[in-house]
Amino acid sequence: MRQFIVLGHDVPTTPDFPLDALPSEAGRLDVLCRCVNSAFFLSHDLREDVRVSLVLGDEFTITFEGTGLHRLNPDERSTAALVRKALEQRDEAIGHMAAESSPGVSISRLGFEATLSSAADDGTVVQLHQNGNPIVDAEPPEDPVFVLSDHHEFTDEEAALLSETADARVSLSPRALHADHAITVAHNYLDTGGFSEY
Repeated sequence: MRQFIVLGHDVPTTPDFPLDALPSEAGRLDVLCRCVNSAFFLSHDLREDVRVSLVLGDEFTITFEGTGLHRLNPDERSTAALVRKALEQRDEAIGHMAAESSPGVSISRLGFEATLSSAADDGTVVQLHQNGNPIVDAEPPEDPVFVLSDHHEFTDEEAALLSETADARVSLSPRALHADHAITVAHNYLDTGGFSEY
């Protein structure tokens, strides 16, 4: 299983946002939607061994499961519609019990710490950061849990939590990458056994 936890700092936590103005009126939800699409889409196929957790404002986590995922299309608007549908079910998420909003998509009342702790039980936590160690110097981890931020840097609290929890802090490029591009590079790193098997 490959997991990606993406922190959304400005994104809405209610379903009251327009699908036609994601960058300007939905707190850059477009960034998170591109991350979801990069995590799952292959050419004419979906990756089933992937889980994406979008942490919204440290209040809710929307989880996309590759197995059972339906109605995901390769455009930001339809992915945002799945996020909005999940937020419409937020009152059904009680405590840490998730509520399924559509096949393969659920919402829970989990902030970053609880989401990270749960994911850490199932895999190797890898913080993606421009100032991390070059990923080419690391062996591909078993069941990686990649943690990355949206267009903002990690907050001091998030960075402190990651320093305690992450097994590694790695950089995917000498240049700063968009979050969705970083996911594509991370997939390629794993698909090729650390860039060694093409």
